[in-house]
Amino acid sequence: MADSPTIVDFLLTSPSHSRPFEADAHYLADGQPKPLVVFVHGFKGFKDWGHFNVLADYFAQQGFVFVKLNLSHNGVVPGGSGDLEDMEAFGHNNFSIELDDLGALLDALHQPGTTPLPATELDLGRLFLIGHSRGGGLVLLKAAEDPRVTAVAGWAPMSDYDQRWPAEVMRQWQANGVQYIENGRTGQRMPLYYQLAEDFQANRTRLDIPVNVRTKLRQPLLILHGDEDETLPLQMAHDLKSWKPDAEMVILPGANHAFGGGHPWPQHTLPEHAQEVADRTISFFKNLG
Repeated sequence: MADSPTIVDFLLTSPSHSRPFEADAHYLADGQPKPLVVFVHGFKGFKDWGHFNVLADYFAQQGFVFVKLNLSHNGVVPGGSGDLEDMEAFGHNNFSIELDDLGALLDALHQPGTTPLPATELDLGRLFLIGHSRGGGLVLLKAAEDPRVTAVAGWAPMSDYDQRWPAEVMRQWQANGVQYIENGRTGQRMPLYYQLAEDFQANRTRLDIPVNVRTKLRQPLLILHGDEDETLPLQMAHDLKSWKPDAEMVILPGANHAFGGGHPWPQHTLPEHAQEVADRTISFFKNLG
């Protein structure tokens, strides 16, 4: 039987706001430096959603330190239920906050003693990012601005934040100051305040995924997308590939947006498509040397 990974939990803070947020790391504690994977959840996601803990253990057993975080304004409260419960925080989230949260995590990992992870377990020269859905767009932007990142994998990644906002939606959103979306899983009515759009426009140079992928993303990129994705169109994967022709792209037949996962996930094994995504990503990272 494979060894059980060590799991450590820790709190983070960002210089851009006062709201603490949680992260955890799964790894086999053998005192040897291991490549580091940082995983970023998507919209309406969180670090313990569905099969993500099974995923973390699997990566750990394959020789990685796997770190995942709750983005600070995703609706999860540190020490709370572990699910989405703070709708005001959710409504005040924006892409700049998320990028800064991810940067705060990367900074903490590079500062000995800031996290409970022993420095002897970490090979920070092999720092990989994985992002799912909206988190996929986020890791593309972070890699484009942070040379500490070695390579990136986007799992059904968003290729352009702007495409999600039709003109009529924007007009109503600005007029009302808020729009609401329903969480189909919980029935929650989740606010998005117009500051999200204002932040995007004010920081467009930093947050423009197409331009940043074309002009600034130098690291190797793996794109994985299901051809039955019900949330983000497959065309987004093809767009990313066209902007970075040296990217590796894998289209998974029959795979949906969550690659077969759901919340809760009581099984101790990964969904079939999630297993394939994990294995392809692990091979991609390991083949980089």
